[in-house]
Amino acid sequence: MKKVILVVDDSPTIRKFVSVALSLKGFEIVSCADGMEAIEFLPTKKVDLLITDLNMPNVDGFELIASIRKNNEYKEIPIIVLSYLGDTEDIQKGLECGANSYLVKPFDPERIINEVSKYLN
Repeated sequence: MKKVILVVDDSPTIRKFVSVALSLKGFEIVSCADGMEAIEFLPTKKVDLLITDLNMPNVDGFELIASIRKNNEYKEIPIIVLSYLGDTEDIQKGLECGANSYLVKPFDPERIINEVSKYLN
């Protein structure tokens, strides 16, 4: 059975780029445009890994990560942040709020594939 990756980003271009790179590696990709959409989606399908941006409308990535980490049903899902916010402070804040990994945009598709493979085999 394919592992399911939820990609949350307000940029359709980024969602498509990440989806194509990971679906070529055999993952099933679902995507949401912001954190609120992702929170509403989570109960509908088992998600094995989440990739999220931080700067998004409605519910941002920090709030999304915090709400997932507080929920017993989802708190074990590995979370990879994919953001333009590349300052040490931003990276630290992302990891402190519960992300497992932090990648800075723009990114190489191989890098994201390597990061995902650390959590999903």
